[in-house]
Amino acid sequence: MRRTALVLLLACGLLAAAAPAAAAVDRPYRIAILQGLDKITARVSTFEAPVGEMVRFGTLEIVVRACFESPPVEPPESAAFLEIDAVDPGRERKRAFSGWMFASSPSISALEHPVYDVWVLDCIEPLEAAEEGAEDALAPEHGGKAAKAKE
Repeated sequence: MRRTALVLLLACGLLAAAAPAAAAVDRPYRIAILQGLDKITARVSTFEAPVGEMVRFGTLEIVVRACFESPPVEPPESAAFLEIDAVDPGRERKRAFSGWMFASSPSISALEHPVYDVWVLDCIEPLEAAEEGAEDALAPEHGGKAAKAKE
């Protein structure tokens, strides 16, 4: 009984911590700035990942589906929807991660891989108002504004 109550309390705390970050992020951007760690060599790399294009980090193939930042009047936050595939030589391609990552809370939604860590740092190059409709069309199944309008 006490263990169940503790687990529920921790889960509610994590959801409460994630909710303000998710609610404040609403300005779309063209490029996500990601950082990756190779755990074998201890080398950290920072790289740009344009929305909709595949980039490689080691044996990972990363596609950013959306990148958003909070407006200037809100606490700073960047979030990106990432799809990461592990493409190890001699093995079948495997989806290692699919979901939202938040720059301010990388541990809430993290890649679990034995060799690599990847996290979001920032979003750059904001989309113009005319282009925002195209961004929404890219990722409605990932929680974009178009998906919210349908609900």
